[in-house]
Amino acid sequence: MKSNISSLLIAGVALFTLLTGYLRAADTVVYEGNTGPGFGKHIVFLAGDEEYRSEESLVQMAKILAVRHGFKCTVLFSLDAKDGTIDPNAEGNLTGAEALDHADAIFMMLRFRHWPDATMKHFVDAYLAGKPIIGLRTSTHAFQYSKADHSIFARYSHDSKEWPGGFGRQVLGETWVSHLGTNHKEATRGIIEPSAANEPLLRGVGRIFADTGEYHVNPQADSRILLRGQVLAGTTPDAPLEATGKNNPLQPLAWYRIHRNDAGTTNRAFCTTMGSSTDLRDESLRRLLVNSVYWGFGMEVPAKADVRLVGDYQPTAYGFDGFRRGVKPDDLALPATSQ
Repeated sequence: MKSNISSLLIAGVALFTLLTGYLRAADTVVYEGNTGPGFGKHIVFLAGDEEYRSEESLVQMAKILAVRHGFKCTVLFSLDAKDGTIDPNAEGNLTGAEALDHADAIFMMLRFRHWPDATMKHFVDAYLAGKPIIGLRTSTHAFQYSKADHSIFARYSHDSKEWPGGFGRQVLGETWVSHLGTNHKEATRGIIEPSAANEPLLRGVGRIFADTGEYHVNPQADSRILLRGQVLAGTTPDAPLEATGKNNPLQPLAWYRIHRNDAGTTNRAFCTTMGSSTDLRDESLRRLLVNSVYWGFGMEVPAKADVRLVGDYQPTAYGFDGFRRGVKPDDLALPATSQ
């Protein structure tokens, strides 16, 4: 009798472990690269902003880097705690943060997140381990902790006084300043900084069109400016330049820096203020982002990286509260034949 009970208990524990493991896996989406220069390297993507549809742009970038280049790509989201659907407005949630413990690089697009300390610790540990970091758009102001949060990681806030500008300023090179181009009215044209024309990061990159408005930025002095942005007087690639002074001077649009962190390790950090779901329709922007991953790993940047879209990419227009409801990470899996 005792033997039967023990067997049932063991079976029950095994079933519980299997089910909980499945549920945890379902909170993320993983794209397994099978072949390519990136095979054996793991990139963890952090999607979490309320406006620019990072839950779409980062998924597409993960697919490209996995299918076209062989990287293993895990995408983490902010989820609705009740039904497990993707909810960018859940600023205090990031499910599956343990994946960061096994990341070789971090690819992020976050805005004003205030995760619990246990979640944030996975991120901080990965950062302090010297992982390469690629930050898009609102990642300059990725975190925002209030006094009420009582977080031990409050210094990472974009408005931190202890660590001026928080993670964005201190690591990526800039924090939130203000808008320059007006969203939905004044798009952005990215042009190569002449002195950076021979940078490997810019291989195969031409003019970029982003339909998001530009930001005011003044990256840290040790940042290497790659692109500057022209504010357009319209939302199409052929729109004329805005003529009331917003292009004097031209603002940095993409840059990189080498950051030595408090643990004594070094992060290669790339940042751009582009990156919305609709921005990713631009081939040169996709190539710049793929190049940034190769650069972050210290790998040879391809002469012209393959950045063909994977699947039917129909991005949602950016805007607050405009995310697609009812989508779960499982819904974003690729067919096995695609991986």
